[in-house]
Amino acid sequence: MNEQKIALVTGANKGIGFEICRQLAGLGCTVLLGARDTVRGSTAAEQLQTEGLDVVPVRVDMRDPASFSPLHDWIAATHGRLDILINNAGVGNDWAYTAAEVPVALLRETFEVNFFNLVSLTQQLLPLLRLSPAGRIVNQSSALASLTLHSTPGSGLEDFKPLAYNASKTAVNAFTVHLAHALKETPIKVNAAHPGNVVTDLNPTGLISAVEGARTAVRLAMLPADGPSGGFFHLDQPLPW
Repeated sequence: MNEQKIALVTGANKGIGFEICRQLAGLGCTVLLGARDTVRGSTAAEQLQTEGLDVVPVRVDMRDPASFSPLHDWIAATHGRLDILINNAGVGNDWAYTAAEVPVALLRETFEVNFFNLVSLTQQLLPLLRLSPAGRIVNQSSALASLTLHSTPGSGLEDFKPLAYNASKTAVNAFTVHLAHALKETPIKVNAAHPGNVVTDLNPTGLISAVEGARTAVRLAMLPADGPSGGFFHLDQPLPW
């Protein structure tokens, strides 16, 4: 088998996901740049290819679980395994609502993309990750998922309470802990990442660049054999659940 690590990044045609692809490819990985729009995915991949990076566009739509099985089959046929899965894609559309008024339909829609389909994709790709000598799963989370920080006066999160987004990321953190436990006898490591307050389409008033925001996920994707599993991190610092 090819000794290069094979990495899949979802939601990767722009923002943090795009920079994760650039940094992983810069470390020698073959990167599968996941995007739901094939044209945008191809354009993003071509931009990184012009930098001499080994990046291939693939279609994965977190709103369409039917896209997961063909992706699994293509990776299996083309590469024979998957070494790194970074679940980066996500949505957040409830910033204008409090928990007292957020539409339940919006809660369901957010959880479908950020949690249920994330779990489904991970489970479908897990057989390929088990074939890796050092599989790594990184779930892109957020400090906004931390119940401890939300409950701590002075944490800075007092006015950041979009329930659908925050609760879906809290659920992702729970999946991280449980999946790490389920895989504890394997070489696979599972961790959650907080990228920081990054300027993105979801967060135009962010404080740091996507380049900086990508670093935590990349670090967790490249953990050594003695690295942690089942944790929640920003850079190398653990965060409270």
